[in-house]
Amino acid sequence: MDELYSFHHELIADIQGDADALGVVTTEAFFEKVAELLSEAGEIDEANRAYYDGKYSFHHILVDGYGGDPGENSDVLTLILCDFALSDDVRVVNKGHVERLRNKLYNFLLASLNADFRDRLEETSAGFGLADLIVTRWKSVQKVKLIIVTNGNFSARSDADNLAAVDGKQLTLSVWDLKRLKQFMEQGQARADLIIDFESDFGGGIPVLRASGGEGAFESYLAVIPGAQLAGIYEKWGPRLLEANVRSFLQARGKVNQGIRNTIRDEPNMFFSYNNGLSATADGVDIKQTSSGLEMVRADNLQIVNGGQTTASLHAARKTFEDQLSDVHVQMKLTIVPRSQSENVVPRISEYANSQNKVNAADFFANHPFHIQVEGFSRRILAPAGEDGYRETKWFYERARGQYADERGRRTPTERKKYDAEFPRSQFFTKTDLAKYENTFECMPHIVSRGAQKNFAEFAKNIGKNWGKEGAVFDELWFKRLVAKAILFRTMEKLVSSADWYQGGYRANIVTYGISKVVFDAKQHGQVIDLDLIWKSQQVSLTLKAALLAAGVVAQDVINHPPEGVRNASEWAKKEVCWTWLTEAEVNYPDKFERVLISAGAARSRVKEAKAEAKLDSNVNAEIEVHRLGGHLWTKARDWARERGMLTPKELGVVETCAAIPRKMPSEKQCIVALSALNKLKDEGFQG
Repeated sequence: MDELYSFHHELIADIQGDADALGVVTTEAFFEKVAELLSEAGEIDEANRAYYDGKYSFHHILVDGYGGDPGENSDVLTLILCDFALSDDVRVVNKGHVERLRNKLYNFLLASLNADFRDRLEETSAGFGLADLIVTRWKSVQKVKLIIVTNGNFSARSDADNLAAVDGKQLTLSVWDLKRLKQFMEQGQARADLIIDFESDFGGGIPVLRASGGEGAFESYLAVIPGAQLAGIYEKWGPRLLEANVRSFLQARGKVNQGIRNTIRDEPNMFFSYNNGLSATADGVDIKQTSSGLEMVRADNLQIVNGGQTTASLHAARKTFEDQLSDVHVQMKLTIVPRSQSENVVPRISEYANSQNKVNAADFFANHPFHIQVEGFSRRILAPAGEDGYRETKWFYERARGQYADERGRRTPTERKKYDAEFPRSQFFTKTDLAKYENTFECMPHIVSRGAQKNFAEFAKNIGKNWGKEGAVFDELWFKRLVAKAILFRTMEKLVSSADWYQGGYRANIVTYGISKVVFDAKQHGQVIDLDLIWKSQQVSLTLKAALLAAGVVAQDVINHPPEGVRNASEWAKKEVCWTWLTEAEVNYPDKFERVLISAGAARSRVKEAKAEAKLDSNVNAEIEVHRLGGHLWTKARDWARERGMLTPKELGVVETCAAIPRKMPSEKQCIVALSALNKLKDEGFQG
């Protein structure tokens, strides 16, 4: 309980800090934080804030947001309600409290279907936009998910619990309470908790064969799962069943696989033969012996790491080819991976298993070299103190969830103070933050507006293409400019929140659109924002702030006035045509605006200069390292390479020269070759 109490206070402090930084109320800051978590956990694909609090037909109705357009999210309508309160002690949330919250959310759903309620709402309000979306999509909606997120401690567990159907549509309730948030945020859990009881909930256990290898191998099984059963499991858990990187992979590629669908429709009895099957992991399983062999009756945190298209296609077939599913069977390879090793092992299983639809570098695991490189920069590069600072600091990049809390948590109170001074909480950013900053500056605000995970998937594709050889384009100057983008983005968030023209709602859309507009307009004149100046001062100038505000007010106008027939501003902001409209709009920038811009050519010249300096530093460092290692090590390396024929004649000749130090002195270029050769030998087992 002490740990929960500490987490409670840290969470409140984080929310208050975010609220101050964003210039919003604490409830909105709480929504922003949990929306990202729910998306990362697979509970939702995206989240849009659409706050409404009122009464209708003597009922109290309340909603904070929704999980995107059902038409673009497997015909699932998700409504979200946040229950956040400032308190010293951990609030105990009982079943009655949750039921009252559920009823408020449920009542909003029912009211939205009533024309009288919608007619009472202001058409530009977020509440009307959501209500209109619900009634517009209602015929095609297959399932409604109610999600309650609270910073109280809920005594029961509610996860995808079935409620009474509405208009024949399945209705479920999930509660994310303080304990669950703690588990996901603090412990760095990459997978959301879900417990699958095959016997009680899905018609029976699954026949398995034990397939574990030799000593030290993970527990593993081969199974054959009926297609109808797999579709039913996906119906309950949805994308949460898919390992995070596979979710991103599917989002990046879109629609259900037609080949799989055709096999289900035309030759369901051949599905097993034609399909590659699934690769899956779990934290643990319950296996029982039956008269016909072993059966898996329960799986904890089952995650499909290959076969997402197959699973989604089977689920889609329930609507149109339900009879055929009884003839479909799917093979599954299941590996039991302890949670302590999941971060390293699961991505490898996913990467190596994805052969039918290859998941490559573009699909972006947390241990992709790009993330590791950015993490290295963030731990090493000191940011200038700036005009308002008193010491240099660093910007912490969280490559995997929980890193920041873990690093801070394992220090003593005295060490924490030093850590907080070096890595201020306000200078912490995540993978999805990075993707948001980069895609905004790439003038893709409509992509950013689609939500953290969909935006990240798009960003990942581009990084996969641009990574190249050892990611040379992503150097120290690139990182400094990334931080400058973060500073500018966060400044814009606060500017919009406090602007006298801000009408409330769609702040996230206005921020990304406004920044993209400034970048776009500068580019039309062959110029770019001087990010290097922002890095040096660690703040945005008054002139640039004025320019951002000027673009922001125009962005708000475009977002709030969609074309005829489109009445939900959040969904409008996700369309490329919305961005096109803004590019064509006129913005009256301040007179001195050009002072915060530089020519695109000058920006590129700085990149070349930085690379030249880095190369010079690298060459000098190579010479220092070669001489530091000494002739004795190079002699051992030469002899080891000769015995095994590991090096080319050129490499062996250079190592021979190094072995003669100090009698012979290798040149600058030879030192670079020598270190490369040494790394090659180490990869083969040399331990000098």
